[in-house]
Amino acid sequence: MRRIYVVMIVLFGILVLTGCSMIQSEEEAIQHAGEAAEKQFHADDAAEANQELDILSMYVPAGLEVDKEEASNIILKDGSQTYIVFYNELEGPKSKLSYKAAAAKEDEALLLETFEDKDKFGYIRIMPADEEDKYELQLGVGGVKITTYTPKSSMEDDAEAMMKMSRSIAFENRESASE
Repeated sequence: MRRIYVVMIVLFGILVLTGCSMIQSEEEAIQHAGEAAEKQFHADDAAEANQELDILSMYVPAGLEVDKEEASNIILKDGSQTYIVFYNELEGPKSKLSYKAAAAKEDEALLLETFEDKDKFGYIRIMPADEEDKYELQLGVGGVKITTYTPKSSMEDDAEAMMKMSRSIAFENRESASE
């Protein structure tokens, strides 16, 4: 009978340790989000547009729906999570205008990284949010930026999806008015 208790305690201990190792720290979640954004930024091909809107077409991941379309903004929803897509048709894919605005709060940012190649400029910014276990996640490529509030557990997936969306509507065939 004692052996059964010892085996149960050992198994319980293993389960607890395994479960604890699967929980990401804030630093790990932020690092993984930055890596996911960078990987998507440098991916060979931008995601193919699957949503035709009044002014543009863009890639919208499964589960997200266009809630509202306004001049310069598109509101996407996934249940209670909102994604705000801002675009400026006058800014090309190398524009740093959105990044400069994001960098104005650099001291408060948990992460602010830039990515660049010969055709485009992008960034990711992660800020603490007022809500517990939520973070403000903002990504941009050129004249496009997308912002959402995300929990730590979804940060990496959201960063990847948002960079895919940002790249899909980057104004690739336009000369940037301000680079």
